[in-house]
Amino acid sequence: MLTNKLIAARAGLAALVAAGTLATTLPAAQAEGTVNIYSYRQPFLIKPLLDAFTEKTGIATEVLFLDKGLEDRIAAEGSNSPADVILTVDIGRLMNAKEKSITQPVEDETVNSEIPSEFRDPEGHWFGVTTRGRVVYASKERVEQDTITYEELADPKWKGKICMRSGQHNYNIALFASMIAHHGEEKAEEWMKGLKANLARKPSGNDRAQAQAIYAGECDLGIGNTYYVGLMINNEKEPEQKDWAASMKVLFPNSKDRGTHVNISGMAMAKHAPNRDNALELMRFLGSAEAQSIYAETNYEYPVLPGATVSETVQSFGQIKPDSLPLAEIAKNRKAASEMVDRVGLDDGPAS
Repeated sequence: MLTNKLIAARAGLAALVAAGTLATTLPAAQAEGTVNIYSYRQPFLIKPLLDAFTEKTGIATEVLFLDKGLEDRIAAEGSNSPADVILTVDIGRLMNAKEKSITQPVEDETVNSEIPSEFRDPEGHWFGVTTRGRVVYASKERVEQDTITYEELADPKWKGKICMRSGQHNYNIALFASMIAHHGEEKAEEWMKGLKANLARKPSGNDRAQAQAIYAGECDLGIGNTYYVGLMINNEKEPEQKDWAASMKVLFPNSKDRGTHVNISGMAMAKHAPNRDNALELMRFLGSAEAQSIYAETNYEYPVLPGATVSETVQSFGQIKPDSLPLAEIAKNRKAASEMVDRVGLDDGPAS
């Protein structure tokens, strides 16, 4: 007989399938030896990790993947939710989960010892698992310099030479929030106006599209995440992306002072986790050297655990010096950053 909790979960799942927003397996009911994961990360990206976890612990994993609405889904399920662990990307989504009261604090010596304080919530509601740098893609052919700062992106010498995706995308909002954290709103807005004036075109596409634009000669610089470079270098299904990656180099902004802005993929324990002990085992595992190395190798990201192995592909980009300002502090400026993008008209492009 199905439990009320699972009936409620399946009813909600049917609605999502009908709406076309879901691509996943059904979470298992509360059961000994199982941990239920609600994930914004696609299943193939986390499968090697979860397979290693099951082999190590004997605990089975069930994954519910959603490409949007994960936080609202868990909030709507309430105490009937089967969710044990939430896996997601971007500090904004982790903060959103906390703000919607769908997480619970975790105070665990093992987890805290594995994950540096700047990559976890001070109240224990979320924890970083890997990081990715928000870097500058630069044309090997047209850009001679090998160092840059974020501040320099507003220098008129780059007028008409910078490409980027929408300023309202989470990745850019986090970067702009960091600029506010370091410089204050007034100076950050002046900087953003300079960045807008230097754009080669209206912001569009994803991070890989900026690499493509550099390859095509549409711009000399692009703003993107480090892991996309790894994905392009090793893309056998779309080999043209290898050419995009080969046409550019990775510049780590502010490497000689405060360091490069990094964002995270992260985890949180769901507020009503029915398998709390198993959830904690998974969180401990994800912070371990073994899991960190698997994650970093699979996704071309940086481990948060000091000393964990970085993939050869990522090492080829060069050395990253992460900004040490806690992400929780940066995230406080997300709303101000989003409002600034609209006020400046960044997404309207350089001519407006």
